[in-house]
Amino acid sequence: MLDNLWLIPALPFTGFLILAIIGARMPRSVAAAIGAGSVGASALVALGIAASFMAAPPQGHVYTQLLWRWIDVGGFTPDIAFTIDALSLVMVFVITIVGFMIHLYSTESMAGEEEGYSRFFAYMNLFVGSMLTLVLADNLLLLYLGWEGVGLCSYLLIGFWYKDPANGRAAMKAFIVTRVGDAAMAFGLFILYHNLGTLQIHEVMVRAAEQWPSGSTLAVAAAALLLGGAVGKSAQIPLQTWLPDAMAGPTPVSALIHAATMVTAGVYLIARTHVLFTIAPQVQLAVAVIGAATLLLAGISALTQWDIKRALAYSTMSQIGYMFLALGVGAWSAAIFHFMVHAFFKALLFLSAGVVIDSLHHERDMLKMGGLRRQLPIAFWCFLIGAASLSALPLITAGFYSKDLILWETWTSAQGGPWLWAAGLAGALLTSIYAFRMVFLTFYGKPHSDAQHEISDHSGLRIRIPLITLAVLSLLGGFVQVPETLGDLPLFSEFITTALPATVSVSNAFSESAMQYLSGVVSLLGVFIAYIFFLYNPLYARNFVAKPFGYALHCFLYGGWNFDRLYDAIIVRPFAYAARANKRDVIDLFYRLIALLHIVANHILSVTQSGLVRRYAFGIALGAVIILGMAVFR
Repeated sequence: MLDNLWLIPALPFTGFLILAIIGARMPRSVAAAIGAGSVGASALVALGIAASFMAAPPQGHVYTQLLWRWIDVGGFTPDIAFTIDALSLVMVFVITIVGFMIHLYSTESMAGEEEGYSRFFAYMNLFVGSMLTLVLADNLLLLYLGWEGVGLCSYLLIGFWYKDPANGRAAMKAFIVTRVGDAAMAFGLFILYHNLGTLQIHEVMVRAAEQWPSGSTLAVAAAALLLGGAVGKSAQIPLQTWLPDAMAGPTPVSALIHAATMVTAGVYLIARTHVLFTIAPQVQLAVAVIGAATLLLAGISALTQWDIKRALAYSTMSQIGYMFLALGVGAWSAAIFHFMVHAFFKALLFLSAGVVIDSLHHERDMLKMGGLRRQLPIAFWCFLIGAASLSALPLITAGFYSKDLILWETWTSAQGGPWLWAAGLAGALLTSIYAFRMVFLTFYGKPHSDAQHEISDHSGLRIRIPLITLAVLSLLGGFVQVPETLGDLPLFSEFITTALPATVSVSNAFSESAMQYLSGVVSLLGVFIAYIFFLYNPLYARNFVAKPFGYALHCFLYGGWNFDRLYDAIIVRPFAYAARANKRDVIDLFYRLIALLHIVANHILSVTQSGLVRRYAFGIALGAVIILGMAVFR
């Protein structure tokens, strides 16, 4: 079964090619079947490979499939080869299963599109294929190919409704901001190949550990540049500004980008190259600090958003921050565990929000919603389950087990500490508040629009099946890593440590059960605070915002801490000014002078073209006399 590994990315790519070439000329039902079916088939192959891999693990718990030699130039010989181990197996499982659910949902939710139906699925297939290439790549060059493919698809999908200029600007913003990180990553690959002589991932890790001592300049430089790429793709500070604007795309696009694919690429990159970060402890600490800062800043901003999709976008930034925090403290398995659980509940939240938005005729403002739980019962219960898992409500949700593991290992790990742990705990409180703020504003209270009286749930099976499946996974997905204090079943950590090192623990001031109680109480406290301010008496929040200081603070946080204005002031405007000042381009002056000389020479020579034969004969004779005279005198 492992020999079929190549089919996992090949099937979505095949679907893309078919849809891109003849999709516009085929019936919609056929285009939907190819788009969703190719990803579903890839998911079935992935499940078969997972069963085979776990039943009879290959030697070293790693299997590599070489397809062909890609490049052979000057000793540089990267291959088209795929590798499967515990880490890539978890990533592939999540990408294909969640990706298929989103595709199935899209076949119904996008049915109202007058044009671009097959184009949408072509882009989605290319997106999934690129992400699968990224996580299965045996070498960093092939990984980078998938990395750039994901970036291209994000541009295409965010700007899918390209007739609206705002969507085009959002797509361009995502493309340009992530290019900053991608350029840094490319320089990191140059350093690795120049100094280690290979880009094959396993060999890079072995040679780096052997040749570079801990804290060496080259190790720090390479790890820092790879971190730059990860920060861009995963929307972490300071390259996080593109993600809220990415909500311009259709809701399934938001679910795919924010749940299982693009924003988690940075998490995978750091985990896959963990040896580099281990021998560059300064950079590993920076990973933790960036994650802690992002989870707090994004969590606070989420409290001020009225657009339900933008609130979920800031939530994604915050939850990816948790994964970065875990990676930074060496809690590798906790980071990947939270990645898996986050994919379930965040896809569920986006798809449930999509049902609400479509039912309200594309209304996304939560202040114009309210009281929808009776009219949209399936969307309500699924969104509630997703919000509960996001908030890490104790014992009954998957998010509790993944977030508790991050907090526990942040507290006890050698690279962690009380400040990073405190940031994670504060983030847990913020998460509960903004998650149930969305629940209360959207589904409770009184309707805020007369149009809501005409709403009814028209969702078909192709929408309900993904929602219910993801809801079940959001509740039960955490039981693959039940803490020892609750049942002694840490299956996930045991499996993932065949590819990633175990967390090194040095502190145990509190018992793990005490930490679980504390995190559970904090999550419930956040729900209570959200209830008081957004359901029991919303005037508390409104009165605060009505005051000058409260209004200014709200605007500041609503704008994402004004990072866009900051970048506009220090980067965009100076660049635009320099472009205007240099509109004649000094660099091109030399070439314009050459062109001017040719024009002048042309005018001079054109004078000699009089059309009179006598003058031509005289010129020939004069030239002959001059040449003969020069020859004689010489």
